[in-house]
Amino acid sequence: MAQSANLGFPRIGARRELKTALELHWKGQTDAGALEAEAKALRARHWHAQRDAGIEVIPSNDFSLYDHVLDTTCLLGAVPRRFGPTAGPVSTAQYFAMARGSADAPAMEMTKWLDTNYHYIVPEFEEGQSFHLACLKPVEHFIEAREQGIHTRPVLLGPVTWLSFGKAKTEGLDPLSLLPAILPIYAQILRRLADEGADWVQIDEPVLVTDLSDAQRRALTSAYTELAQHGPKLLVASYFGALDDNLDLALSLPVAGLHADLVRAPEQLQALLAWGTDKLLSLGLIDGRNIWKADLGAALANAEKAAAVLGSNRIQIAPSCSLLHVPVDLAQEEELGAELKNWLAFAHQKLAEITTLTRAINDGKAAVADLLSQNAKAIESRRTSPRIHDPVVKAREAKVTEDDLRRRSSYPHRRVAQTARLNLPALPTTTIGSFPQTGDVRRARADHRKGLLSDAEYDQFLKDRTKDCIRRQETLGLDVLVHGEFERNDMVEYFGEQLSGFAFTRLGWVQSYGSRCVKPPVIFGDVSRPAPMTVAWTEYAQSLTDKPVKGMLTGPVTILQWSFVRDDQPRAQTCRQIALAIRDEVADLEAAGIAAIQIDEPALREGLPLRRKEWDAYLQWAVDAFRLSSSPVRDDTQIHTHMCYSEFNDIMPSIAALDADVISIETSRSDMELLNVFSDFDYPNQIGPGVWDIHSPRVPSDVEFAKLLDKAAAVIPANRLWVNPDCGLKTRGWPEVEASLKHMVDAATKLRATELAEA
Repeated sequence: MAQSANLGFPRIGARRELKTALELHWKGQTDAGALEAEAKALRARHWHAQRDAGIEVIPSNDFSLYDHVLDTTCLLGAVPRRFGPTAGPVSTAQYFAMARGSADAPAMEMTKWLDTNYHYIVPEFEEGQSFHLACLKPVEHFIEAREQGIHTRPVLLGPVTWLSFGKAKTEGLDPLSLLPAILPIYAQILRRLADEGADWVQIDEPVLVTDLSDAQRRALTSAYTELAQHGPKLLVASYFGALDDNLDLALSLPVAGLHADLVRAPEQLQALLAWGTDKLLSLGLIDGRNIWKADLGAALANAEKAAAVLGSNRIQIAPSCSLLHVPVDLAQEEELGAELKNWLAFAHQKLAEITTLTRAINDGKAAVADLLSQNAKAIESRRTSPRIHDPVVKAREAKVTEDDLRRRSSYPHRRVAQTARLNLPALPTTTIGSFPQTGDVRRARADHRKGLLSDAEYDQFLKDRTKDCIRRQETLGLDVLVHGEFERNDMVEYFGEQLSGFAFTRLGWVQSYGSRCVKPPVIFGDVSRPAPMTVAWTEYAQSLTDKPVKGMLTGPVTILQWSFVRDDQPRAQTCRQIALAIRDEVADLEAAGIAAIQIDEPALREGLPLRRKEWDAYLQWAVDAFRLSSSPVRDDTQIHTHMCYSEFNDIMPSIAALDADVISIETSRSDMELLNVFSDFDYPNQIGPGVWDIHSPRVPSDVEFAKLLDKAAAVIPANRLWVNPDCGLKTRGWPEVEASLKHMVDAATKLRATELAEA
């Protein structure tokens, strides 16, 4: 019989219970025991929900208090020395210090998990590093589930992926050289799990869908030749793409099972079946990355092909990847409307789709005929709905020309015009956009939404907060100001709420990192901008000061990447529609007298395909979308963009092709290491390296800021440097924001004086 299986479940809870528990703990209002009690309750709830939905293979150790990559780092005892004792178990305080930093130690780096908006904590490696089994979390969670009466399949992050996605802190060190040191620890865990009764273990190796080096190939073979000798049967899970040229390698690994993503890469099923493997094949037929209802008829056809070749007892029906990347339960979304809701499936609904497919394979289509019929009607309803297509949008999109993608003059000419208009000092200081969204801001927004605060009262509240924000920035001595974004709930959701073709959930939260959750909009139809979105608030802020105030926009690629995107047309087409909407907003901001406009694209690198052969096509349409949105302005209007937590080494020509006048990037966590690529490439425009890691709850000293700025000035000419934090400040409190920004401005002022004196 075929089995229904899951690879992972959302951790945060249907109402973000984990977020609440974490933030109470970080504020010192609960101890580690209370936090663990809430986490244990969530795990039990999720295991029971999967069992009740009919899932037979239920994962454990997919839950994390912050990040599964960080969990693996702690499991292996790979704690960087700056976080204290490294020989024994990792304490809760150490764990969170590694993720968030402490008063004495900056946090570990954070970057995107492959091509998702999930952020992981980057492992750090150094010469002579030792490893040891520092916790038994995978075993403890298996036992915990067993005590709930649920037999699970534990999940581990694979050793080759963990090493490949880490970073060597010792020059010349190859992280893969550490594989022999960590395999015995993996073997220990596998033996302990076997002793407790685990019969299968899922080991995630998403590195298998990337371009592998010969060393990585050898490492994978070596790792699984060793690990297959210990304990339970192993299922190696790949996801987010096709195995492609790694297919033979994956199927040759001496493991009992293999998971393949047949949503992102349905074409690989034929190759998998043709190989004639004797492994159990886990079929990733339900989309774990998006929220559209699956076409069960098409998915079932593929499952039937696999069952016919392998036998139903050698297949599992599963999501394409962990359901970490989708919201928990559609049943909570009463306000979506019946039609749209009928097109969607969240984690709970995806479990039902898995069990429906499994029943169809085992018991025949007749056993689930009603469910298959209902699904077919929903798929057809979406395809033919008049809400999806707008001929006006399609016509405008078709008329875009190459001239629409270019600024009027080259950057050197624009810089002269902008210098004259803005009249900024050397090393100008600014922030990335948002300021603290304190409790009173969130309460006012909620009260307004509930009707407890009138439109006029809410408008006055926002004006007061904006005025206060402008005054604080002036007092701090910042050179280019922002309005603070107090009216905005989220940098994507805020725009989507004002664009056609978007819909919104009430509780459709997805984890981005730690306790940070986002509620991605749903792009279901053609996109356009019915009216200006940001002009009024930016214009109001500019009226309060003589200093320039930046218009703040989210770029088309980021809006696309951080939304649940329609899957019935190419993503490039949807992105171009969004770019045209942002272009209209840029033109209106300039017409309102705004001299600097920031179009944030933190997700540009995130959207890069995992295979290099697909990069050029993506980068072409992504860069074109940014240029389409940013190009209607005059030479003396300064276009900024912002990117964070990304590696730029291999896409610098495309970053330069954006032709933004100023780019701000995250560099503080990497100790300015990321800035070197801009120097090596000889990036021609202005750069604002982030000198304050705003995701860490600590106030850097002016000495720390000065050190980072000195490093920046050593690789980028001072006349092209801006000074700014590495991201928006909405999650921080005012005391730490003002103290940190004061130190930042002081450091910039001192360096400015030094540069002028030397000049």
